[in-house]
Amino acid sequence: MDDVDRSGFGAPRRGGRSLEDGPPIDRIESVFAVYEVHREDDRLVYYGDPLTNPEGVMQELWPEFRTRGYDATLERRHGEYVLVAEPTAVGVDGIPWTNLVLLVATVCSTLFAGAMWYQIDPFTDPTAIWRAWPFTVAILGVLGVHEMGHYVMSRYHQVDASLPYFIPVPTLIGTMGAVIKMKGRMPDRKALFDIGVAGPLAGLVATVVVTVIGLHLPPVTVSQAVVQDPNAIRIELGYPPLLELLAAGFDRPLYRDDPATSVNPVVVGAWVGMFVTFLNLIPVGQLDGGHILRAMVGDFQETIAALVPGALFALAGYLYYFQEYNLNTVGVWVIWGFLTTLFASMGPATPVRDDRLDLGRSVLGVVTFGLGLLCFMPIPVVVTGP
Repeated sequence: MDDVDRSGFGAPRRGGRSLEDGPPIDRIESVFAVYEVHREDDRLVYYGDPLTNPEGVMQELWPEFRTRGYDATLERRHGEYVLVAEPTAVGVDGIPWTNLVLLVATVCSTLFAGAMWYQIDPFTDPTAIWRAWPFTVAILGVLGVHEMGHYVMSRYHQVDASLPYFIPVPTLIGTMGAVIKMKGRMPDRKALFDIGVAGPLAGLVATVVVTVIGLHLPPVTVSQAVVQDPNAIRIELGYPPLLELLAAGFDRPLYRDDPATSVNPVVVGAWVGMFVTFLNLIPVGQLDGGHILRAMVGDFQETIAALVPGALFALAGYLYYFQEYNLNTVGVWVIWGFLTTLFASMGPATPVRDDRLDLGRSVLGVVTFGLGLLCFMPIPVVVTGP
């Protein structure tokens, strides 16, 4: 670590950066009185005293550092205020091996899960699981487009974000979804809104395309032995209004009288896209809905978020006590009740500039939440059998 005095901005460079890469010291001292400056590798570290509240300091100086390629934070070290500016780089640095390995693993896990939707036994005929590739493409397509919507908009607003990380898990669909990792702070409400809304809207467009394709593919036939087997486990999906509207619009049946036939597994991929869209639009914490609502209504978002867990627990209780569904069926809302409690306690993302959002984006936010409601189903999955 190099120590310099306030006149030491001509110090030798380290790693291609020097203190002179930061904003002029006079600009910093307009809101933060500097009495010591350090360079820690590529980070610029300023010790001083805020001349206004800490939030006001960051609102003034963060954009100055951002235009010079730094992400600045105000910290406390041993009782002193420290302004730390760390270099940022937007984009992918090198080959994203972790992302690629997880993607390959998720391809395998979704092929395995998809095989069962196609009535293929992956244990007795493991080489046949490749026939489930349409299901894998549908699942990874809707999830990948959703996350790439966030990624592209992050790049647009110069917010550093990772490529999607797919999560392979041995579930009914072979995955727990995908996520991207956001780094740094949101510059303003516009960026927070745009990045939050881009994922659900992009994913929903992909979901509609997958739905239309799946509805026109032939249904899957189950053997009579399975239909008549009293020990067989049966899985029934609840269909959201959007899926039913698309099926009606294209005159393609979702419900069939013959218990030996079911929708094509590609439609199951579309169902996943709609369910994921609804879950992500729950307006709590760091979920997409939390970002969108925080950008629209400011701190009032936390009041709304506090009501969400109770609503989910109430839904689970209503289905269990009054509709007499079993715990396996209503458990999803119990789990999400606890998850949203955790997310709400962590709080939403706070933009550096907290100015009011424009009317156009606010209207788009209302429309997006409305589309999310079209993806809601009170009974997502019913599992029956021993």
